[in-house]
Formats: sequence, structure tokens, C-alpha cells
Amino acid sequence: MRTALAAAGARLLEAVLAGGDDGYAGPHVKCGAGHQASYAGSRPKAVSTVLGPVQVARAWYHCPGCERGFAPRDEQLGVAGTSRSPGLAEMIARAGAEVPFGKAAALLEDLAGVAVSARTVERSAEASGAAARKAGAAEAALLRARTIVPLPPPEPVPDMLYAEVDGTGVPVRASETGGRPGKDGDKQAGTREVKLARFFTVSRLDDDGRPVMDPGSSTYVATFDGKDAFAGLAGAEYLRRGGEHFRQVVALGDGAAWIWTMAEALYPHATHIVDIYHAREHLHDLANHLAFITPDAPQWLAGRLGELDAGNIGAIITAARQYPLAGVQAEELDKKLGYFERNAHRMRYQHFRDLGMFTGSGAIEGAIKAIVVQRAKQSGMHWTTEGAAGIIALRCQHASGRWDELWPASTTTPGGLRAAI
Repeated sequence: MRTALAAAGARLLEAVLAGGDDGYAGPHVKCGAGHQASYAGSRPKAVSTVLGPVQVARAWYHCPGCERGFAPRDEQLGVAGTSRSPGLAEMIARAGAEVPFGKAAALLEDLAGVAVSARTVERSAEASGAAARKAGAAEAALLRARTIVPLPPPEPVPDMLYAEVDGTGVPVRASETGGRPGKDGDKQAGTREVKLARFFTVSRLDDDGRPVMDPGSSTYVATFDGKDAFAGLAGAEYLRRGGEHFRQVVALGDGAAWIWTMAEALYPHATHIVDIYHAREHLHDLANHLAFITPDAPQWLAGRLGELDAGNIGAIITAARQYPLAGVQAEELDKKLGYFERNAHRMRYQHFRDLGMFTGSGAIEGAIKAIVVQRAKQSGMHWTTEGAAGIIALRCQHASGRWDELWPASTTTPGGLRAAI
């Protein structure tokens, strides 16, 4: 029944397209390079749609200057340079962004009756992701230039806006990491780092006084292009979310210096909080370094953990400095304590809890898992950087609830009507 209905729909769609304008624009039209192209008759094109293949008649123009031909109707229908309709391309993008390409091809055939190869899913989904990245970058540039000025958040404005950032390595092909040193002495890296930011709001506390993330308030941006490009995307998203209208902005991350430099530049009035779990890891590392000299190492660590939870960083530093170390051990102690000294004002955990703030970065770690790890870091995967960036862009777009807003412009007709085939 489904096959018969899809076939009937395809024939109906073909008839509708045959009865419409074929894109004829007179005997001569300008090509993209500014030359005059001449009408060369009508040519058919087979287009794969969500209903199956259809034939489309289009007026064909040939440009002697460019030595190529084109059909204006292809642009109108969103099929210029491709044989897949915008509707099918979007369906493929959704499937390819969610599951590995082979599984996506099988799901499309099982659930929608659309037969495409895994390779077609890969190419189409990654191309859609590249277009989504381009659209997102263009929007970000307009936001930063204040060419686009977003409306304030709707009333009542949530109490706090959080900006959390983190990064993770994505396995890529060897050709993508040439000249990049790996970890642990490896000659060449096997991954490329993607940086991800999550913005979300908090409007209330639970019965125990702990903050509760507002449902559906999370939006995401990501890039492989380094911290400067990442700062541009994060800054634009902060503006788009109306960050300047919130009573309180909280920047939460690990102790990496670039995170705080970025936060100070993008949202200078924000409260900075070092993720308490990263701080505990550093404290365990400090305790291990001093274990040979502290009388009771476990008890010493327990006491310091209590001071950390209270935000008493000065007490931790004093307790560590009381032991006489020299040489390399003293230098290493200075490095480990430097982390606490630089971030002491970002580790006032009891004070932050009293203000109803999150002190852990569980939100961004969950985002890393959901958006990157579950799709791009499965066993045996080795991506091109561009391919992984495209798929992650689609996943950010969908997770942000902005699929329809940032879907590539090629899926929209010149009249602003979203293509339906």
C-alpha cells in the first residue's frame, strides 16, 4: 500500500511540475559570470524525491563564454548541481546525522521506502552539514557586526544564562593530522579537537535549593577551527540568546586559560566558575605528589577536599606549602599549586552554591557525549575533518531546536516557499 501510494504521489507530482513554468526566461539570460546565454531548447532531468523518481522538464540555456549549460528552473526547485530534491536531501541529512551512514541508508529504505546507498547518504549529509555550517557562520558574522539585532528574551526573562565550553578529540584519517604531534609521545596525532559550547538558562531552584536547567533552553555551537573561530561563534550565540538582558551570566569550564580569556572578552560581567570535578582531579594529583611526605596521605586529602568544597583555596595552598621540598619536586609543586592560585576566585564553591549556581560542568559533558561521542567517536570511525564538522553542525542545529531556521538556503525557493519535494 505504501509503495503504491508513493508511486501515485510521484506521478501526481510529476504532472504538477509538468504543468508549471519550465523556467523559460526569454531567448537570452545572463549566466553567473555575466555573459549572455542563449536558449537551447527543453531538456528533461530525473530528480529523486521523497516519493520516488520524477521527470522534470526545464528550459536549457547555453553560455558560449563559459562553455557550459544551465537550467534556471533547477535553482527554483533547489536541484541545481544535484539529482536529489530538497525534501529528500533533508531526510538524508536527518538520518545521516543521527546514525552511521550504512544504518541511515537501511532506515530510509525500511521506514520511508527510499533506496539510497550508504555512500550517497555520506556525501549528501556531509554536504548538507557544510551548507549548515556556512549558514551558521554567516549568521554569526551578522550578529557580531550588529547587522542582526535579536529581540530581547521573552518575559519573564530567566534568572541566569550559563555558557559552558569543552572540547574532545574526534578520530580522523591520517592525512588530516599531518604535522600534528600526538599524545604520550606519539609521532602523529590520531584525532582533531572539536570545541563545543552549550548555552542554557536557569529560572528556579528545586526543593533542596539546587538549580534546575530550564527544559528546552539549550543551544549549541561547535567548530574544529581553533579557539578564535570558536570565540566568534560563541560570542554570536551569546548575543542571539540576548545575553546582555540576563541578570546573571555564568561561565563554567575547566581551568584552561583560553576559556577565561574568551569569557572575559565575550561576557565581561559573567561569574567564572571552574568545574569542581576538574578541581578535585587536580587536588588528587597534588595529594599524590605530596603523599611521600604527608604523615597520613588519605586524611590529608580528605581535609583538603573539604576545604575545596568550602571554597577555601588559601587553606589548601597553605597546607601544601608547609612541607619543605627542593629541586624538581619543589618546581612541580609550584606548577600544581599555580592552578589553584590562578583560579582561586573561580573556586568559591560554597558561595556559588549559596547563590543557587551550578558548580559542575555536567551539562557540557553531557552535550559532548550526546552531540559528538555518540555519532562521531564510535569504534572504527575515521573522519575527514570537513565531514565530521558537517555532521556535528547538523547535530548542534537539531539539538538547539533550530533545524528549520538554519537549514541550508538551497532548500528554499526564491519566493521564500520551502521546497516540499
